[in-house]
Amino acid sequence: MSSTGNTDVTDLVREALGAYSDDAAARAALEGYARRLDEPLRVAVAGMVKAGKSTLLNAVIGEEIAPTDAGECTKVVTWYRYRDTPRITLHPVDGEPRGLPVKRAGGRLVFDLGATRAEQVERLVVDWPAKGLRDLTLIDTPGIASLSGDVSARSTNFLTPQDAPSEADAVVYLMRHLHATDLKFLEAFKDTAAGKSGTVNALAVLSRADEIGAGRIDSLLSAGEIAERYRRDGTLRSLALGVVPIAGLLAQSARTLRQSEFIALQELAKLDRSERERMLLSADRFARPTAGLKAGPEVRAALLERFGMFGIRLSAALIRGGISEPTALAHELARRSGLDDLLGLMSGQFQARAAQLKARTALAGVEALLRERPRAGTERVAALLERIQAGAHEFRELRLLATARTTGLDLPKELAAEAERLIGGRGMLPALRLALPEDTPSETLRAEALACLRRWRTLAENPMTDRTAAETCQIVVRSCEAVLAGLPDASAPRPTVRLVLGAEPGVGAGQQADQQRCTG
Repeated sequence: MSSTGNTDVTDLVREALGAYSDDAAARAALEGYARRLDEPLRVAVAGMVKAGKSTLLNAVIGEEIAPTDAGECTKVVTWYRYRDTPRITLHPVDGEPRGLPVKRAGGRLVFDLGATRAEQVERLVVDWPAKGLRDLTLIDTPGIASLSGDVSARSTNFLTPQDAPSEADAVVYLMRHLHATDLKFLEAFKDTAAGKSGTVNALAVLSRADEIGAGRIDSLLSAGEIAERYRRDGTLRSLALGVVPIAGLLAQSARTLRQSEFIALQELAKLDRSERERMLLSADRFARPTAGLKAGPEVRAALLERFGMFGIRLSAALIRGGISEPTALAHELARRSGLDDLLGLMSGQFQARAAQLKARTALAGVEALLRERPRAGTERVAALLERIQAGAHEFRELRLLATARTTGLDLPKELAAEAERLIGGRGMLPALRLALPEDTPSETLRAEALACLRRWRTLAENPMTDRTAAETCQIVVRSCEAVLAGLPDASAPRPTVRLVLGAEPGVGAGQQADQQRCTG
């Protein structure tokens, strides 16, 4: 969203604070919206029990800091934020926040709640100096459809409150298969006060994708076919911007690969293929004592816990294929796990729209406040709200994208697909909007954007185009104009570099010698 648009929303919240200065509850809500405009985007990780939420969160962060066992902490909403100094803060349902000790065991962060039960905790906040948290605040949520109703309620109450915007700006939703419960949650998230602004702000993840093929090395290919089928599903398409298959355990281990693990995997890769396949027939067989292997049973059991059968098979194949150092293996495992695709989607669909998603939350909150607590003196607030909602092109794009994903656009099929892409349905980068490779030169991007602009402007101005379709075309035209405005101007004068062959006035002897060496 443009800086001008952000300023307008900030002004709106400031005006509303003035109008509700004597209402403590309203002021608290508005001050929260104001803070959110300046904070990183909030992305929640949600899904049913055992979907692999904490494992995926660790993969995205790049460190094992989210607990993945079935302890009390997995029943609590936990925020992960960037800070230079590690800190864990427990916010109780009743009482003042208090710090928890920062402890690690086996490389993993340990949360010690002491005598406090999960139901007594409103949230945990983990401040951590991880690069993956610089631009995103990630929120781990308890399992949806848990056998414990209290556990499920913590997630649904947090993500889909009845009378206020969700505290999450967007959600990554994990599912092992598409169930009615998954669709019900995604529909509820879209229908929150923030979602009513007409926004699809969820990504679906087909988690634990390696298990679909029983750990075979081609498991993710099978998972990819299922994900593509889900992407074409009309119901899910209206609720999620994309569906990504991911082997979460492998993604986490790839991002945290250790030198000792690489050495053990190298040893396994050097075994005769038939011997290695016999070992990988079952977990028990893989971990049993084997003569001649330096990687003993405990080491192999740890590998199995960290990588799974799929990860061990894939690692061995990659090492045998020529990978000879751990960094290269980690990068290739992350790519093949599906993590790179997910991070790309999160960047293109969430982070690139961060300003709009945060502003949308503030607008929805102010709108709800005006509706539920009307009072004299809010006319200016209402007028400013209406002007922002009607005038910001970024919001028109989001609403049109939601229409494209739900009822569909009143255009021929091919034009509708092109319109959805040009307004950012595949991502916000110019190349993604124009269906060109990401490394396409700016001159080529400009030529294609101009061609799209001319085509859609002609459609918009055609007297045979009905009113609804013409309004859609006008939004697409504005998107093409925005792409062009964001590209370097090929006609602008290029900076020139002056080659200095001799000493400039005032140049010292040492500097002159340097220049002569550089120009000689």
